[in-house]
Amino acid sequence: MKLENKVILITGANRGIGRALVEEALQRGVKRVFAGTRVPFTHPDPRVTPLVLDVTNEEQIREAAWEVGSLDVLINNAGVALYDDLSDPTVIERHLAVNFYGPYFLTQAFLPSLTRTHGAIVNILSVLALAPLPIIPSYSISKAAAFSLTQSLRAFLAGRGVRVHAVLTGPVDTDMNRGLDIPKASPESAAQAIFEGVAKEEEDIFPDPMSSSMAESWRGGAVKAMEHLNAQFVPAV
Repeated sequence: MKLENKVILITGANRGIGRALVEEALQRGVKRVFAGTRVPFTHPDPRVTPLVLDVTNEEQIREAAWEVGSLDVLINNAGVALYDDLSDPTVIERHLAVNFYGPYFLTQAFLPSLTRTHGAIVNILSVLALAPLPIIPSYSISKAAAFSLTQSLRAFLAGRGVRVHAVLTGPVDTDMNRGLDIPKASPESAAQAIFEGVAKEEEDIFPDPMSSSMAESWRGGAVKAMEHLNAQFVPAV
């Protein structure tokens, strides 16, 4: 899929990877970018339409689906990451509300439109979906759940012509990773790699040096082979 003249929606679009995705999409010639944020957002490019969109608010999601109308690409980027030790279940619930149920409800709201356009869903996840980082276990749990959701949607929606991509990021220089003293990719380079992966129809996109070092072994591994095998059990549409 090329982005030229496409309509896309990006959640969490006011900072970090989300903001970089907005800028990269504009450079690639999109027709319209709907920028979903929890706080008011402005952008000088007339192709950018801000949307007040809290991904935990089902009413705002329904309103966004009505306002956007036809959509080619849904990018579920909004996320939360809090340090915890699994002692407080409300922290787990918060992560699941944003990182799992947010993409789920947005996908359901926009699925009719994406089916009509034979569009794409891009879920911004993390390599921690594959192996948790114990200092942020609730985040890791939510991303693992979101990855399983992504794989399941991929199998269910293939017959409708809707592609579903998982973006498995390593460390990227965003507010979320500010406290980690480790090498990080820039949001701009990650955004560029994400759209390149979508254009190449890669199911799982590894958009930075750390995550890309895992790409070959993941794509040729037993777990990926099992995903493809299990997808055959989905009835043909």
